[in-house]
Amino acid sequence: MIRDFEFYHGLVFARILHGTQRPLSLRPFQSVSNASYVVNDTVGIYIKHSAKRMTPWRFTFMKEHQDEIDLLKLNLAKVFLVLVCGDDGVLCLSFSELKQLLDSQHDPIEWISATRHKREMYSVKGSNGELDFKIGQSEFPVKLFAD
Repeated sequence: MIRDFEFYHGLVFARILHGTQRPLSLRPFQSVSNASYVVNDTVGIYIKHSAKRMTPWRFTFMKEHQDEIDLLKLNLAKVFLVLVCGDDGVLCLSFSELKQLLDSQHDPIEWISATRHKREMYSVKGSNGELDFKIGQSEFPVKLFAD
């Protein structure tokens, strides 16, 4: 049986592979979860998914999830949060964008919500703020490899 996270993480890996058209390495980040990965030994990604079919998509962050993302950032120069929004698309947030939504004070449970209407980009807000700009689907995976 295919577990949900395997299905959604596979989508992320396929998009990275086909979107870059260059050799790359991918390995799990040493952690207790199955959500953190290292790309090309320099880029950290933390993947969350929502199986919900329609907007808005809500993602729950336990304190441990945020601690793990911070640990990725301590070990790697570039870290991204990748949110799979059902079968709608993939949203990629840089570490600094993430910190606008969930600050450095990690509460026991926090959230991020992504909304997208037909032919629009994603609006994103979280427990501690919201982005004042929208994020396009085309930013992933290009954002991972931009300088």
